[in-house]
Amino acid sequence: MPYVTTADDALIFYKDWGAGRPVVLSHGWPLNADSWEAQALFLAGNGFRVVAHDRRGHGRSTQTWHGNEMDTYADDLATLLDALDLRDVTLVGFSTGGGEVARYVGRHGTARVAQVVLVSAVPPFMLRTPDNPQGVPADVFDAIRAGSLADRSQLYRDLADGPFFGNNRPGADVSAGIRDAFWLQSMAAGHRNAYECIAAFSATDFRTDLDAIDVPTLVIHGDDDQIVPFPVGGRASAARIPHARLLVYPGAPHGITDTHREQLGRDLLDFLSGKDA
Repeated sequence: MPYVTTADDALIFYKDWGAGRPVVLSHGWPLNADSWEAQALFLAGNGFRVVAHDRRGHGRSTQTWHGNEMDTYADDLATLLDALDLRDVTLVGFSTGGGEVARYVGRHGTARVAQVVLVSAVPPFMLRTPDNPQGVPADVFDAIRAGSLADRSQLYRDLADGPFFGNNRPGADVSAGIRDAFWLQSMAAGHRNAYECIAAFSATDFRTDLDAIDVPTLVIHGDDDQIVPFPVGGRASAARIPHARLLVYPGAPHGITDTHREQLGRDLLDFLSGKDA
């Protein structure tokens, strides 16, 4: 299987599909590159080279004891882009992956980057603090940590059956297959890695990273996102990034890579092709 090796000798697994201008997909917590398969297949079939990696500690990548934080995630992404010598890249980050993309730009700039897309993403800053009063209270994330320690398998099952895909909303009909795939990918993540990543996605302040984005940016978010609430995530990011385009999916949940896979694929293709999303 294809891997790149990081500075601390971690192996980062990646998929490399298609040919053309590169698109790099960063996944959410606690998933892996498989969560992007619908969009990767669609974009690769429409003339793009699509690279999707497993974040360290997730999927097929090394379950390192250390490095489960955004600076290292971003540096791992830089290693991937450098090793494959990818240029004129569109970076697409879903949820935690959106934080990884933002931190990459903040630490490494946009010399290799042509476009950025944030999908249901955690920036600018999820945690409620005195200077971020609209954020999510710390006890929400404490409860996720407690669930992870007590019975992480059931935690992932509860997320998949409930708020992640909006399956707790009246009339929702998210297939058992989609929910099972979430659980399966989640259980492939290392226990410590997934646990520490909760702090990485919830307590990392990406505001200055967003300020560094100087390429065309598309922000996509569902307005019924129960994981990263729209006002905290998409709306705030689009307001902060100069000239960002905001695309709101009415009534959509967090996991739109599955629940809105065809719409998301079309909107990504339009943006990649220079059309209005």
